[in-house]
Amino acid sequence: MTYSPVSATRQRPIVNELNAHFWKGGKDGKLHIGQCGACKHWIHPYALRCPKCHSADVAPQPVSGRGTVVGFSVNHQAWAPDLKLPYVVALVELEEQADIRLLTNMPRTPIEQVRIGLPVTVSFEQHGDLFYPEFDAAAGEV
Repeated sequence: MTYSPVSATRQRPIVNELNAHFWKGGKDGKLHIGQCGACKHWIHPYALRCPKCHSADVAPQPVSGRGTVVGFSVNHQAWAPDLKLPYVVALVELEEQADIRLLTNMPRTPIEQVRIGLPVTVSFEQHGDLFYPEFDAAAGEV
């Protein structure tokens, strides 16, 4: 796993049986998102029932890890003492479904190359047993 230049430390999320697949799934190098077994609708954040068809047949599944930047901000404020400035906070839409979006950082993509519409791929920053998803420009995009 790679070190993120954004922060040497991260606040640990509250991990429970409903979201462990998201925070620990990166161990296999894949991003895991809930999916309805009945209608195949992707669900994030995780829910016990599908919001589309109301089925309780919901389980985590690996996704491609590919997406597109649909919004971003370059942050110049040090909200914690170890933040390296500036850094990007991006909203990434996964290719599997238009309404599945993740708020993330992009630590290995040069800030001046981040843009709306930029194809990205997931990677993970490991801290203990957790794998924080991050995104960066897809190969050949910068």
